[in-house]
Amino acid sequence: MEKSLKEIAEFVNGSFSGNEKTIIKDAGPFKSAEKDHITLAADPKFLKKIDETCALTIVVPSDFSCESKNLIKVSNPKLAFYRIVELFYPADKSESTISSGSHIGNNFIYGKNVSIAPGAVIMNNITVGDNVVIHPNTVIEDDVTIGDDVTIFPNVSVMKDTVIGNRVTIHAGTVIGSDGFGFVKDQQVYHKIPHTGIVQIDDDVEIGALNAIDRATFGKTSIKSGVKTDNLVHVAHNVTVGKNTLLVAQVGIAGSASIGDRVIIAGQTGIAGHISIGDDAIIGPKTGVAQSVKKGDIVSGIPEMPHRLWLKTQNIIKKLPEMKKRIKEIEKSISAIKKQI
Repeated sequence: MEKSLKEIAEFVNGSFSGNEKTIIKDAGPFKSAEKDHITLAADPKFLKKIDETCALTIVVPSDFSCESKNLIKVSNPKLAFYRIVELFYPADKSESTISSGSHIGNNFIYGKNVSIAPGAVIMNNITVGDNVVIHPNTVIEDDVTIGDDVTIFPNVSVMKDTVIGNRVTIHAGTVIGSDGFGFVKDQQVYHKIPHTGIVQIDDDVEIGALNAIDRATFGKTSIKSGVKTDNLVHVAHNVTVGKNTLLVAQVGIAGSASIGDRVIIAGQTGIAGHISIGDDAIIGPKTGVAQSVKKGDIVSGIPEMPHRLWLKTQNIIKKLPEMKKRIKEIEKSISAIKKQI
């Protein structure tokens, strides 16, 4: 594919400077892009080194200028650049076909342009919208509803009664709607609590690989619109994850926790059950959150504490060996003074 500078600028609704007829053949990273590629310089550290890239065309912030390069100027350079990448590398379009190697149960209702790969198992009373792709070895259990423009990658299990909205992507190996971890102790024996609820995933959600999202004990586990999860995330029974929230790799959220809108939970963080995380909060990596976090707060550490306080404590921890040595020296000096007295 070849596009001119002007065509690409129009595609991302940006302005440009340089030769509008410059032909761009590909998109590439800043350090290894070639002359006929387009690359990205969104951050100051790259803008300062803009002459070091071989690419002649660069996506930059709207207020940046440089006479030695062709520039596409936009308010959100990263978003524009990755839209350009998609232009050069469009997603593969699956053929509309239901493989004879798949299993289709009773009362399967589906829309236009549906692709079901070999090895997929579609059980009974399933409703699927338009433009849905179900990859090999995926299992969809009874009474599941799936909206339009949904892609489910290989080896995903979608358990019974799950509701999936529009424009949802579920990556390989994920399990949606398995029983939550709930047991009642009777003397030395644990008895399983039935989980009769569902999982509901709203529109524009992307679920990473090897996630586990548990069905509710009663009611529903809810993943609101725009949520993005990384790989290896666990969301327990009756959790609510608010709109446009990010869950990074290896996050674990215990049962009945409520996560607000636009929250960022960094990798390997654990969230205790039955607490709430306010809108726009940020939870640092490897944090153990045992109490509710207020709207807009930034916390880190085990247990969680204000991020700035955590930074101070980490700085002190590094100095503890030297502090211990000095304290021993002070104790010896005090002991010597006492003897003199």
